[in-house]
Amino acid sequence: MTDHDLRKSAASARFNESVKDPACANPPASSNKRPKDGRKARGRWAEQVAEDYLKSQGYKIVERNWRCRTGELDLIAMQGDIIVIVEVRSRSAHSAAFGTPAESITPRKIKQVRDTAAVYLHLTSKLDAKIRFDMIGIVMRSHGDSEFFSESLEHIVAAF
Repeated sequence: MTDHDLRKSAASARFNESVKDPACANPPASSNKRPKDGRKARGRWAEQVAEDYLKSQGYKIVERNWRCRTGELDLIAMQGDIIVIVEVRSRSAHSAAFGTPAESITPRKIKQVRDTAAVYLHLTSKLDAKIRFDMIGIVMRSHGDSEFFSESLEHIVAAF
């Protein structure tokens, strides 16, 4: 085996390793209790609120926190025959004064989500599927150090 073959094989292995099994990435069921690891915990809480909202609207959740080498897709849902990629953004009520959750999505983030969605569609052999990119923005407040509450939720269909 040549050096080129070894490098190619190693690169392929890294790519395959980078695609995590989404079933392993799912956190436990919804809870108002705030986990103790800060910003990521608030993000997970907001993703659970968004997932619960989508289910209440008739969406079927297919994946949560799907990861690959290009990034992460917060939620992947089905609405009829449309694959809906959902970017979840959250802000505390205090920091919302500096902009809404929707305003925090940059052109770079949009490109990353689109690139990651392309990898997902390729790996799942769904290249011909109808796809839409939504955004759910959540403004939250906390009660003490133990609980979060959703102050508002905005669902932007076909956000980008």
